[in-house]
Amino acid sequence: MWVMTTATAPLPAASAPAPVWARRAAHAIALCAVPSGLWRIAMASGVHVGYSDRVLRDVFDIPGWGIAYVIGLSVLTELAALFPLLLVSDRWRPLHPRVLAPLAWTGSGVLVLVALWQLVVAFTAESQTYMSSGTAQTVWGFAFAPLFAIPALMTAVTWSYAKRHRARGQA
Repeated sequence: MWVMTTATAPLPAASAPAPVWARRAAHAIALCAVPSGLWRIAMASGVHVGYSDRVLRDVFDIPGWGIAYVIGLSVLTELAALFPLLLVSDRWRPLHPRVLAPLAWTGSGVLVLVALWQLVVAFTAESQTYMSSGTAQTVWGFAFAPLFAIPALMTAVTWSYAKRHRARGQA
């Protein structure tokens, strides 16, 4: 009688490594979140980022709980931006591809919707009235513009991941 143990179990077929462009795109996603995070941390630290002291106090509750919110949002954004690195990693796979691929597709879809919503919010009259005009809005634009590349990059990385693991399942 033959008993299968971890020593005699067949190894799963290794999937093809992620293409270089997918690895670069995954790293670019992580980098795209950095400028807006630094901008938020500067805001929480009291650096003038285009909002008056009254707006910071009344709208964002800075100083106060708003500091924790803004810094927490920056940390969560960066952690979420690191997720695509799981899709191109050859070393560490915390979830099975059947779980990770749908999760990644869902994330891509949510990112597209969030990006579209942020465009609407950015151009509303209320958003325009809080921030002083000129240089502050330009700096804000440069800090947040890279975020709009994330949905396309995430979709490309997810497509690459799904394609590699679908090919593995058919082999």
